[in-house]
Amino acid sequence: MKKTFILLCLCLISAITFSQWTWQNPLPQGNPLNSVFFTSAATGYAVGGGGTIIKTTDGGITWGVLSVETQDQLNSIYFIDSNTGFAVGGNLIASTGTILKTADGGTTWNTYQGTLPFLLLSVHFPDASTGYATGLSGIVKTIDGGTTWVSLPGTTSTGYSVFFTDANTGYVTGSPGTILKTTNGGTSWTYLPTGVTNGLLSVYFTDSNTGYAVGGTGTIIKTTDAGATWSALTTGTTARLNSVYFTDAGTGYVAGRSASMMDPKGIILKTTNGGTTWTTFWCDTTLLLNSVHFPDTTTGYIVSSYGSILKTSNAGATWAELSSGTRRLLFSVSFPDANTGYAVGDNGTILKSTNNGSSWTGLSSGTTTGLSSAFFIGPDVGYVSGWNGTLLKTIDGGSSWITLSSGTSKLLWSVCFPDDAIGYAAGDSGTILKTINGGTTWTPLQSGTQYFLSSVFFTNTTTGFVTGNHGTILKTTNGGSTWTILQSGISNDLSSCFFSDASSGYAVGFPGIILKTTDAGTTWSTLSSGTDEYLSSVWFADINTGYVAGYNGTILKTTNGGSSWSFLSSRTSNNLYSICFSDTSTGCVVGMNGTILTTTNGGVVSLAETKLPSSLFSIFPNPVKERITIDLKTKQPEGTLISIYNITGKMMLNERFRNQNPAEVDVSELATGLYTVKIQTKDRVECIKMIKL
Repeated sequence: MKKTFILLCLCLISAITFSQWTWQNPLPQGNPLNSVFFTSAATGYAVGGGGTIIKTTDGGITWGVLSVETQDQLNSIYFIDSNTGFAVGGNLIASTGTILKTADGGTTWNTYQGTLPFLLLSVHFPDASTGYATGLSGIVKTIDGGTTWVSLPGTTSTGYSVFFTDANTGYVTGSPGTILKTTNGGTSWTYLPTGVTNGLLSVYFTDSNTGYAVGGTGTIIKTTDAGATWSALTTGTTARLNSVYFTDAGTGYVAGRSASMMDPKGIILKTTNGGTTWTTFWCDTTLLLNSVHFPDTTTGYIVSSYGSILKTSNAGATWAELSSGTRRLLFSVSFPDANTGYAVGDNGTILKSTNNGSSWTGLSSGTTTGLSSAFFIGPDVGYVSGWNGTLLKTIDGGSSWITLSSGTSKLLWSVCFPDDAIGYAAGDSGTILKTINGGTTWTPLQSGTQYFLSSVFFTNTTTGFVTGNHGTILKTTNGGSTWTILQSGISNDLSSCFFSDASSGYAVGFPGIILKTTDAGTTWSTLSSGTDEYLSSVWFADINTGYVAGYNGTILKTTNGGSSWSFLSSRTSNNLYSICFSDTSTGCVVGMNGTILTTTNGGVVSLAETKLPSSLFSIFPNPVKERITIDLKTKQPEGTLISIYNITGKMMLNERFRNQNPAEVDVSELATGLYTVKIQTKDRVECIKMIKL
């Protein structure tokens, strides 16, 4: 009997990491964009967070998101010709670099399989065979068109940008004020005197002798003797300058961000006389501008950390934003039916979709107050709550909104209506309000706590639950007249609760907390989520199928009532705040930077992938007293991260192994009990139960 129990504890709780979520707002996508490159006036590419590569073939009018296997951050893109290009980046936490190559104009991308032990920030090819990439700890080189890459000796310092004027002569900029030069293809490097101490973030040469480097506090320096000497140019700004590009010997552009954190703005500088004077353009609606590129003398593009894309068709005189949709933070999403959905957020934002989330239209809420929760009891009738006691109601599908009198100035973080007339709102300082007349009047209820209350859910008009900070779970069975404090078993903050039926309920929070009850809240058990991320929202489509959303793009799925959870790839690192499904497969998630993602197949690529796969890893002995051995099946040159969590979701151990199999972890200091071992490689995440004796 004991042996059977141990085998059951070895259940796999995380599935493959490729899934199907589609960007619906902002468009073409909402991840940060770090680099842009055009191969012609019509065809261009941009890369960024979450393995993002987008392409346009009509001069930026439309963009398509290209399919790549990696989810690593991509920092730089460079094309040798119209078909052959490279994108580089990596994983900062794992200290690994990524190089992608396409030979068919971005239709397919191949990932370099060699070891790249540091994050890459910039790539440049002086010819079809010879290429260089630099990053946090050095420089790598290829002489066979990217088939193989080798680290260059003596280049262990951080390099932000690389530019070669020919196959052998090149420059790498870094910090503080560092410029390295080679004249022998990287065999040796010379430090050039620059006279500046700011980090130099971008370098560009207009010919073999004349070059520019830009960086922090408005720094632009210029050389006319192949780097032997550098002179500081007057820019008239203290902005952080991230990227420099010249269309001819005299005309150049620089993109960056203002130094003010209170009033951040994008900044574009232009010179027509080789840097002697600069004209400043401010972009009020776009923050950190990361990269500028001109395919010809009049047409240019800039991309930003907020995923926005700017274009000029008149040599920088004016710039138009090509991306569309709100970038306001969205806190809540509600779909009363399969087609009709609403999302609410910062600055009074309310969006509506009538086509299953495929497109969204902004509604006039009549307020600039932040809105935190939306609840619709039908496609036309709904309620929204928010800061300063805000409560809004619509009866015409959002065409107009009625401001309700809540009687409080407290933040109302969550609102719920179990029927047309009866509703509840909960929020700051233990506030709970109730209405019995469709929101016309609200009565404060005595919650018995002063903790922040984050979520309210009623299974019928009289029985409801509220979760909040410090592990708070409250229950009422008499419509809120009295509330009972339930024993959650934790002191962690809880952010969301949901009941799939009258007895079965879930609550989620930080770090990676998922609780479940099967007896209407009398007792709660801690489920193993396999993550320590902040989990912000939980939703169940039926008794077995549920989803959780959280920070850093986290989306989890269960098909067995929470016994195991799959990690779904959202392909974004944006924080996600709310998730909602109209059936087991059709859902929507919203979050920071206006993020709206939808899925119509439960978040996975194919139905076959909804099944939990067989484990690629194994641990032994299990149960264990002192050390566990983890069989990784194969060596992982990119690295393997092994984390161990206790039953409350707290990380107890965290170790990294590179190119090693098997891996051994000392667990002798852990207390007796049940733990989760999370094994994460470049391509897969699995979690295995472990019993410590």
